[in-house]
Amino acid sequence: MSLPLEGLAAIVTGAGRGLGRAEALELAGLGASVVVNDYGRPGRDGSGAASAAPAEEVAAGIRAAGGRALAHTGDVADHEQARDLVESAVAEFGRLDILVNNAGILRDRMVFSMSEEEWDSVVRVHLKGHFNMTHFASAHWRARSKAADGPVYGRIVNTSSEAFLAGSAGQPNYAAAKGGIVGLTTSTALALARYGVTANVICPRARTRMTEDVFAGFPPGQAAAEPGEGLDPLAPEHVAPLVGYLVSPAAAHINGQLLVVHGGMVAVVERPRVAAKFDTEQDVFTYDELDALLSPHYAGRPRGETFAAAEVLGLKRG
Repeated sequence: MSLPLEGLAAIVTGAGRGLGRAEALELAGLGASVVVNDYGRPGRDGSGAASAAPAEEVAAGIRAAGGRALAHTGDVADHEQARDLVESAVAEFGRLDILVNNAGILRDRMVFSMSEEEWDSVVRVHLKGHFNMTHFASAHWRARSKAADGPVYGRIVNTSSEAFLAGSAGQPNYAAAKGGIVGLTTSTALALARYGVTANVICPRARTRMTEDVFAGFPPGQAAAEPGEGLDPLAPEHVAPLVGYLVSPAAAHINGQLLVVHGGMVAVVERPRVAAKFDTEQDVFTYDELDALLSPHYAGRPRGETFAAAEVLGLKRG
C-alpha cells in the first residue's frame, strides 16, 4: 500500500525545532522527500562539543528512518536565499510539490513601546519570508504547468496565528504579520488555482521554543480532563497531521481556507460577512447622516466588541 505523499517533494521552513520539525517528520512519515530548512549554523552542545545545525539533525533523523531529506540553513526572509532553497529542492529531488511556510520569530511588546527594529524584524521573517518562498515556488509550478500544458501538483500551507484572529495586545507586529499572511494566502489561492496549486493557512496553537513564554501559564498536561490526556494539548504533534492532510491529494478541493488547530481539535473559520449596509439618501454622506445611521447601530453592540474574534481562544476539544 503506497503512502499518500509517496513520490512528492516538500520544503518545510523553520523545521529545525518545534512545530516545523513535527511537520517535517509528519510529511516524511507520509512518504514525502523533505527539505528541512532552519536558519542557523552548527553550534555547541551543553558540554561545549560541536553540534550539528538543527536542520541537519532533523534531516539525519528522517534519513535514518529510511526517508529522503536534505538540510538547508538559509534565511527565508532573504530573497536570494529563498530562491536557493527552492532550487535546492528541485536539484536534490527533481521536483517540488509541497511548501509549508512555518519560519518565524517573536519580539513581543505593546505598540507604544515597540521599537522600529522589533516591528521590522518580525514582519520581515514572517510576512516577507512567506512571500519569498511562495514567489519562487509558484514561479516553479507556473513554469511546469506551461511546459505540461496543464495543471501540476502543488500545495502550500502557510502559518498564521490566533493573534491575528483574536487580537493580541502585546503582539502588534506579530498580529499584523500573521494577518498579512492570511491575505497573501487567499490571493495566492486565487492566482494559482489554474495551475493545479492550492494554498491554505492554519492558525496553530503549540508549545515550542518560540512560544514558551506565551504558554508559560499552561503546564504540559493541564487539560488532562479531556480525552487523549497522554499528550500535552499544546504539543506540535497535534498540528502536524492537519498539514499532512492539506498537502495530500485528498485535499485537492480545499483552497484558500483558514483552519485553527490544536489539542486534538480542528476548527474551520468562515470568511468575514457583511453585517449591515447603509446608503446615503443624497449624493454623498454627510456627518449628520452618518451619525444618525451608525451611532444607533453601534450603540446596540456589546461594549468592547471589535472586529477581532476573541471567541476562537476558547475553542477546545470536546
